[in-house]
Amino acid sequence: MPLFPWSDRYLLGIASIDEQHVRLVEVLNNLHDAMRARQGAAALEAQLEALLRYTIDHFAHEERLFRQHGYPDGPAHTREHEQLRQKVLAFRKQLKANELALPVEVMSFLRDWLSNHILVSDAAYVEFLKSRGAR
Repeated sequence: MPLFPWSDRYLLGIASIDEQHVRLVEVLNNLHDAMRARQGAAALEAQLEALLRYTIDHFAHEERLFRQHGYPDGPAHTREHEQLRQKVLAFRKQLKANELALPVEVMSFLRDWLSNHILVSDAAYVEFLKSRGAR
């Protein structure tokens, strides 16, 4: 069973962002699967790195849309992005130093953060961006 089962309730109606959210959930579930299969530190590190890279790309896309369309709450939303980036970088550092085995608490944090971020933080910009032509 995936850590984060995808549901259409996470669709925001902006295709580029929805596609990226689907992929983010997929990458998070891949990391969880690797952890559950006890694939070892190298495999977990590779999956965490994939999650970090894709998250950074996704955040950059959202932040471009904020600038392009003049989203007034863009700076606050960008700070949320930066906080998660820093948290995942810390997880990666701990994993590389053998101080972290990606326990259930870390996976639950990532799942809950992503779910809340989509349903609350991202949902807050949808109408604004759509009204300005974001697709």
